[in-house]
Amino acid sequence: MAASGDYAQAYARSLDDPEGFWLEAASLVDWDSAPLQALDDSAAPLYRWFPDGRMNTSYNALDRHVAAGRGEADALIYDSAMLGFARTYSYAELLAEVETFAGVLRGLGVERGDRVVIYLPMIPQAVIAMLAAARLGAVHSVVFGGFAPKELAARIDDARPAVVVTASGGLEPRRAVEYLPHVADALAAATHRVNHVVVAARDGFAHTFEDYDGADGTAWHDWDALAAVAAPAGPVSVAATDPLYILYTSGTTGAPKGVVRDNGGHAVALAWSMRNIYDVGPGQVMWTASDVGWVVGHSYIVYAPLIAGATTVLYEGKPVGTPDAGAFWRVAGQHGVDALFTAPTALRAIRKADPEAALMAGSDLSKLRTLFVAGERLDPETFAWAGKALGVPVVDHWWQTETGWAICANPQGLQPLPIKAGSATVPVPGFSLAVVDGEGVEVPAGEEGNIVLRLPLPPGTLATLWGSDDRFRSSYLEIFEGCYTTGDSGYVDQDGYVFVMGRTDDVINVSGHRLSTGAMEQVVAAHPAVAECAVIGVADSLKGQRPCGYVVLKSGSILGVEELRADLVKLVREAIGPVADFKDVQVVQALPKTRSGKILRKTMRQIADGDAYTVPSTIEDPAVIEALAPLLRPGG
Repeated sequence: MAASGDYAQAYARSLDDPEGFWLEAASLVDWDSAPLQALDDSAAPLYRWFPDGRMNTSYNALDRHVAAGRGEADALIYDSAMLGFARTYSYAELLAEVETFAGVLRGLGVERGDRVVIYLPMIPQAVIAMLAAARLGAVHSVVFGGFAPKELAARIDDARPAVVVTASGGLEPRRAVEYLPHVADALAAATHRVNHVVVAARDGFAHTFEDYDGADGTAWHDWDALAAVAAPAGPVSVAATDPLYILYTSGTTGAPKGVVRDNGGHAVALAWSMRNIYDVGPGQVMWTASDVGWVVGHSYIVYAPLIAGATTVLYEGKPVGTPDAGAFWRVAGQHGVDALFTAPTALRAIRKADPEAALMAGSDLSKLRTLFVAGERLDPETFAWAGKALGVPVVDHWWQTETGWAICANPQGLQPLPIKAGSATVPVPGFSLAVVDGEGVEVPAGEEGNIVLRLPLPPGTLATLWGSDDRFRSSYLEIFEGCYTTGDSGYVDQDGYVFVMGRTDDVINVSGHRLSTGAMEQVVAAHPAVAECAVIGVADSLKGQRPCGYVVLKSGSILGVEELRADLVKLVREAIGPVADFKDVQVVQALPKTRSGKILRKTMRQIADGDAYTVPSTIEDPAVIEALAPLLRPGG
């Protein structure tokens, strides 16, 4: 089953001739000055792509499609389950909105290189503000809407923006979240003084921009009032190596860690990925069910689909509860989605609430060709459930905030490969992947170790960390010589397929045996009563560590806890062996997760071990941790 054909040729060329490979890929982007050089290695291990190229990302996402006669084609579909409302923007309409808001920002003094912090819910203004900043050559930093003021203040102090763009608030299934008091508190807490705040007004919220205008010398403005008098702004030509955005990694403690993405390499990588990984182009609809506050939203809600001339869906809602577990199928059917991209945690939530996928029946999903999944390891049980329910390929792929696009994938546009449950398939062209032991020595096929990427990384990946090349080197480039450290563990099988098992700190040591909690989770998740699970290693005075499982049951399950525990212990013993020493199982109502769907295993482990811990700012529901703590550390 080893890969051959178009994929193998493309992959080999990307590593043997990166200069030729990426200069050819650069033809997918419109340039003001086309690059003659692909890779600049003069400051290695800090590499830059297309150093002599000039372009504008906003122009590539909008203007060029209008100029090509596709102004009336659908660009953005905004679907709000919270409001029961949908609106479609053509490329010409979206361009007009972006030109105008770029004019607003220019009128407030924003110039090339200035930073703009965007603190918005999933509304069209989020997309418009990002593209408007890019249009001026400014650097945007999107902060997930609803973050606490302390977290917003830390990002304001690090990015030092000239303008903050926000809205009256965001909508959750059971409440409205007021944003303006958060922004005001963040500005008061930050040491950096922001000149202007622009507010997109929404109905149903208690506060308006006038409540805060002038506080601490900051001018607050109404978006619509400024837009009504703004002169449209054209695209500013920037160097390919100029920064496009800063995105702070989730779960940051201490000083924020801002991933820097450039303009040129980013546009080329995303354009290449749309054609070769997702197989989506003009006239087709891509829906990435994420948030613009996360990297997936940056790449595949906003930039990639528009650069490719496709239609993108912006969804304000949840996989369940808005109103039910059929929400995803309604949106996909109603808007004729060709490719759906979501996180495993969303699928598990849907499966828990609707195990038989009965709510799919009312939606026409005949256009849906592929389900793409990333963000957490896709357990084989959820993979099988989704594939059976939808009847389309379920493509697991793996990437990180830092990389900005897929490290491993099944390249649907280049050459669809056989799918293996539990695998993110193969390394994407440009990513030279290896699995190494603690000394940096490559391990044999099938043996688990540290996943690293040999330098240089391909275009579209992080250029550095905002304001700190030294921190970039020490965090990622100095652990294994000549490599970027992913922080993930896994293995490559005999066919070259990559299996990502979890973070390296999710490998536990039981009586001297190194075992993957991800492998145990894979077994536990296969039980028919289990909706989702987490296995963590907790300190044990005798064995060093022992695995403990925390399980959420499917809706309607009547299996008793003791019977379930016996089943799971038996399954793990059979699949992994008695050495796993898997005996502890707790049934819980929910697992603590970040808003992007990652289970907070490290925090769970810290609580269980009695260590000091800080609940990450990215947590979806702090009450879940509060309810879980007594189970993690009885009597603690």
